[in-house]
Amino acid sequence: MALGATADPAQARAAARVTGAELRAVGINLDYAPVADVNVNPNNPVIGVRSFGSDPARVSQMVTGAVRGYQDAGVAAVAKHFPGHGDTATDSHSGLPVIEHSPDEWREIDAPPFQAAIDAGVDAIMTAHIVVPKLDKSGDPATLSKNVLTGLLREKLGYDGVITTDSLRMEGVRTKYGDGAVAVRAVQAGADQLLMPPDLPEAYGAVVKAVKSGKITQQRLDASVTRILRLKQRRGLFDQAQADPAKAASVIGSERHEATARQVAEKAITLVADKGGVLPLKGKTVAVTGPKAAALADALQAQGVRTAPAGSADVTVLTTDDAGSATAGRVRALRGKPVVVAALGSPYDLDSARGAAATLAAYSSGTTSLQGLARVLAGAVKPTGKLPVPAGGAKVGHGLTY
Repeated sequence: MALGATADPAQARAAARVTGAELRAVGINLDYAPVADVNVNPNNPVIGVRSFGSDPARVSQMVTGAVRGYQDAGVAAVAKHFPGHGDTATDSHSGLPVIEHSPDEWREIDAPPFQAAIDAGVDAIMTAHIVVPKLDKSGDPATLSKNVLTGLLREKLGYDGVITTDSLRMEGVRTKYGDGAVAVRAVQAGADQLLMPPDLPEAYGAVVKAVKSGKITQQRLDASVTRILRLKQRRGLFDQAQADPAKAASVIGSERHEATARQVAEKAITLVADKGGVLPLKGKTVAVTGPKAAALADALQAQGVRTAPAGSADVTVLTTDDAGSATAGRVRALRGKPVVVAALGSPYDLDSARGAAATLAAYSSGTTSLQGLARVLAGAVKPTGKLPVPAGGAKVGHGLTY
C-alpha cells in the first residue's frame, strides 16, 4: 500500500527490482508477488496493506510495474489471489471467505489488475481459497473451480501461463473435501502447481491414482509441465541459476538498494489532515507514544526535533499499528496538547482519529518507513503521498503537503 501511495508505477518497478535482485543473489528465483487484489473492504483481515489500494486502475498500474521489476532482476513474478481476495472479512488461512461480487462487479473491480499482470507477461498466477457464488454456483473455492480457473482465467482473460494454488494447508481449501481430493480437484480445475499440500505423499498418491483411472489425462499433465518449463526457460533457469555467495554479499543491502527504499518510504508518507498548521514539527518540543515510539523519537531527534515527556511537550505524536476503533480512545486520552496521529500499519486507523490535530499514513512500521516519516514530520521532506484507499474521512487520491 505504501507503493500505491506513491501513485507512481516506476516506484513499484524499482522496489520489485531491488527485491528481485536480492532474492536472485541468494538463489531464490520466484517470488509469490505482487498482490493484485483490490482492497475495497476496510475490514479485510488478510489483504489490507498487502494491496496497492482500492482503485482498480491504480492497482493495475502498480501490478504492471512490480511484475516488470521482478522480471528485470530475473525473478519470476506471481500475481495473486485470483479471482480477487480484496472484498472479504474472513481470513482464508482460517476459514472459507464468500465474496458476493456479480460478474459485472468482478469485471470492474477484481479483473483489471490480473489482466494488467497478464499483459505485462506475468510468469504465474496464484489462486484464492474463496467462494464467489455468482461466478461459480458449486460452492467450491476458486482454487478447485474449473469455471474460475479455466473458464475465467484461461478462456476469458486469455492466460496460458502457470497457475499455482495458494497453500493447500489453509483451511479455506480444506473445508469441503479431503486433502487427497483437493489435490486432484485443483489439477482438474486448471492448476499447474500444488503449493504446500498438508501431506505430500497423500497428494501425490491421489494425483497418480487419478491419472491411472483416467480422471486426469496424460495430456493434462503434459500441458502443466510444458508451462512450468517455459517459465524456467524465460527466466534463464536452464543457464546460470546457481547463486554466487561472494556476489550476494555485495548485493544484499547495497547502498543503491537502501537509497531506493528511502525514496519509496518518503514518497509514500501521506498527510491526510493538518488542522491549524501544527506540522511540520521542527522548532517544537515533541512527545512520542505508541508502537515504535522510541525508534520514531530517535529518528526525529536525528532531524533536529526536540523530544520530551508528554507533560512538557508542545505536541504529542501518537503512532498506531492496526489499532482500528481503539485509536479514538487513545487520542482522547492525550487531550490538552495537539495530537498528531501517524498510522504505521493500516491507514484505516485514521477513520477513528477525527480528534487529532493532524493525521498521516506511513503504511509500514519498518525502520526505513519510520525514518521517512520523521523527515516528513520534521519538515526536511515535503509529504507527497496520495491515499490509495479512503481513510480519515478523505477519498482515494487525497494528500496534503506543506
